Amino acid sequence: MNCHDGDAFLEEALNSVIAQTWTNWELIFWDNQSKDDSALIVKKYTDPRIKYFRSSKHTMLCEARNHAIDRAFGEFLAFLDVDDWWLPQKLEKQIVLFSDPEVALVYGNYWIRSEQKNRSWIAHKTRLPEGRILEALLEDYKIGLPTLMLRRACLPSSELLFDPRYHVIGDFDLVVRIAADRKIACLQAPVAVYRVHTHNGSKLFKNLYLAELESWYREKKGDQGLSLLPSFRKFGAHLEYLRSINYLFEGHRRKALCSLGKMGVRGPWLRLIVLLSLPKVLLRRLKS
Repeated sequence: MNCHDGDAFLEEALNSVIAQTWTNWELIFWDNQSKDDSALIVKKYTDPRIKYFRSSKHTMLCEARNHAIDRAFGEFLAFLDVDDWWLPQKLEKQIVLFSDPEVALVYGNYWIRSEQKNRSWIAHKTRLPEGRILEALLEDYKIGLPTLMLRRACLPSSELLFDPRYHVIGDFDLVVRIAADRKIACLQAPVAVYRVHTHNGSKLFKNLYLAELESWYREKKGDQGLSLLPSFRKFGAHLEYLRSINYLFEGHRRKALCSLGKMGVRGPWLRLIVLLSLPKVLLRRLKS
């Protein structure tokens, strides 16, 4: 569990780990230079399985995740952000799927909890992919970080689990690397809750998210195994769509129009046409 000023929902996250029906766990809590009450909250817990560490300096999130992993002893790794929580049987249900030695990673469905709307809903209502699913992930990435659990030995010991250059897309990059040659299992039922609120990192860093995806895509174009996949080309078209949407919401309609020809005639292209036809007042509402 990585934390930077996460005291608002921290107790609920911690309690969801303690409530797990699978009790053979350790929690590495990595405090990335928090200035709020996060440390005080964690230190109130006397459970010896909770181990608190404070970083000597503030780092990017993925570097912080690697520091936490370095302190972990388990054969399997799972991740929980301070504003999300696990359902009680999450670990118990997932650990069983690793009985297949070819399975390197397990994930599941999850609930989305909106604080603003005061309601919850299932993230995915169609069956989630499992097995050799690299192409499926590139076409439509559906793995939520709080559901992710992986076999620690699935990557070479010389390779960092998370790419420290990333702050937002580190879990996407990690899962794609694993899916390139390993098997992934899935629980179709929800195993965690992802909380949406005004201070979500994924919302605050949306421009950084796009920049990191673009950097990842440019770099992977040199990967012959990946770049030749049809789904990789679809990923490029989707990235162009995201770039266009960002232009549009930032008020740059001309740049958004210029992106149309790079996408090809497909679903995202048609959606962008519809958005371009909307008046500015509706676009502002959509953006908010």
